[in-house]
Amino acid sequence: MSDNRKIIYVSAGLLMRPDRRVLVAQRPAGKAMAGLWELPGGKIETGETPEEALVRELREELAVDINPSSLTPLSFASHAYESFHLVMPVFLCRDWQGEPVAREGQTLKFVETNELKSLDAPAADIPLFDFIYAHARQGGFS
Repeated sequence: MSDNRKIIYVSAGLLMRPDRRVLVAQRPAGKAMAGLWELPGGKIETGETPEEALVRELREELAVDINPSSLTPLSFASHAYESFHLVMPVFLCRDWQGEPVAREGQTLKFVETNELKSLDAPAADIPLFDFIYAHARQGGFS
């Protein structure tokens, strides 16, 4: 049954360093869901593939360059918020150029996958954080 909520398509990246720590970003004050931790990424614009959107967003937000061929589909989120429905493919990325820099007021940090479960996160990210943690525990990122 449809409830007429707008569907928002967002692409997110799990940037994983060789030590298996992953990058998370804290939403800045003044934005929706401020203070919550999420995977970096952003909206998919008309005509963009999810990979193209992620490469663009990470360049704009974090000053890193990523070759789309280095993105591996990992999972996705589909979550009904009060005013919209979010659909978010998530890509694993282990290879990028540059050190991530917060260009849009967000706080960045690399965390162990077991730390993801203790972060305050948007509702759509919580099952992703659980999946990433479980996947890492089972050796899925070796």
